[in-house]
Amino acid sequence: MARTLQPTSLAFKVRRSEPELVAPIKPTPREYKSLSDIDDRYGHRFQHPIILLYRYNPSMEGKDPAKVIRDAIAKTLVFYYPFAGRLKEGANGKLSVDCTGEGVLFIEGDADVTLQQFGDNPLPPFPCMDELLFDVKGYGGILNYPLFLIQVTRLKCGGFIFTIRHNHTMGDATGLLQFMKAVGEMARGVPSPTISPIWERHLLNARTPPRVTYTHHEFDQEFMDMNDDETIQPNNMMNLSFFFGSNEISALRKFIPPHYQCTTHDILTACLWRCHTTALQPNPSQHIRLICIVNARSKFNPPLPLGYYGNAIAYPTTVTTADKLCRSPLEYAIELVKQAKGKATEEYMKSTADFLVTNGRPALALNRWSFLLSNLTRIKFQDVDFGWGKAVYGGDASNSDGKHLIPFTNNEGEDGIVVTLYLPALIMERFVNELNSLLKNENPNGNHNYIKSNM
Repeated sequence: MARTLQPTSLAFKVRRSEPELVAPIKPTPREYKSLSDIDDRYGHRFQHPIILLYRYNPSMEGKDPAKVIRDAIAKTLVFYYPFAGRLKEGANGKLSVDCTGEGVLFIEGDADVTLQQFGDNPLPPFPCMDELLFDVKGYGGILNYPLFLIQVTRLKCGGFIFTIRHNHTMGDATGLLQFMKAVGEMARGVPSPTISPIWERHLLNARTPPRVTYTHHEFDQEFMDMNDDETIQPNNMMNLSFFFGSNEISALRKFIPPHYQCTTHDILTACLWRCHTTALQPNPSQHIRLICIVNARSKFNPPLPLGYYGNAIAYPTTVTTADKLCRSPLEYAIELVKQAKGKATEEYMKSTADFLVTNGRPALALNRWSFLLSNLTRIKFQDVDFGWGKAVYGGDASNSDGKHLIPFTNNEGEDGIVVTLYLPALIMERFVNELNSLLKNENPNGNHNYIKSNM
């Protein structure tokens, strides 16, 4: 059976300070720095929340995490000074940073709850996020606003919660983690970041003239958002998280030949995609897509410089039909996963930049037939150490924006992968049934009869 982890139900209030701007501790260059053509597409123009939960550490007795982190941010912004600036938009939607040195928004607070009250397996969605990351009135925009909103909330057990909302145009999860680790180093007394930040955004700009050399299915208009599905309503959505340890992965591997080579990510992605597709009950001929999110830093020759903290993610996509995906052996889906990930080359990234600037910088085209999966198993936000040790949980504060793979150690000390899903209740019920069927080895050949014959 799938090991389902239920969201925590908890109500509390946070006593907060007034928001303040934390600026670099030293003067920084006043200049304009252009974002890349991968950075400034419209799909990146949003604020993304990250949360880290920390236990009480007796060795830090008497130290205020809010003050320690605030001071560390001021020191780190000397090196990452564009983060202390403000975004401006130029001709044709091109974004740049006005490096004003104004700073980032910071709030400190106190909550009358303990870390233990968040449960044995704290996972998104977290309760009372509007308390843990206060939505400061007038500061939620993309242009001309602080690029970070950070809140440190002390808990009555001596632990604390760090939350950050960052402007995604400025960097991806890898870039944000690099910055946060630098803040952690400064908090622990390191004089400068171990990894020096590298701007170099021109490396991911469109070519002159642009040359689109790939078919970019991730932007296909055929797959634009559909709002005619009555199951996709805010009051009808459901959050669930699923833990996959060694037993669950072994159960899934029974579906493939013993010597068939694939990674845990490949087989897990393939199984989740197929379970999701069958839960939708599509027409057999319905075209469906898998969109992978791939860190392309190492795909360049030479690789992007160590310390590059901009957006360097590709969205390679594969398309098939519901019938072929769900009735073929699992190796078929796994091969599609491999092929999609394999597209994420240097040329693919250049083609993406060229496509974006020649097509108005579009967002991803998404609808219910799209399975977008973000693999965060190598993005270990829990490793950020401000002096209190590693976080109990580090990563997305909400899973309402998609489907994620998160590295996780459960309360029994077992390492594994958590899959967070946000689906309509009816689709979620079917998904759980199908996943349980897989884990019980009931459908080894993919011979399913639950795909609708017509819409």
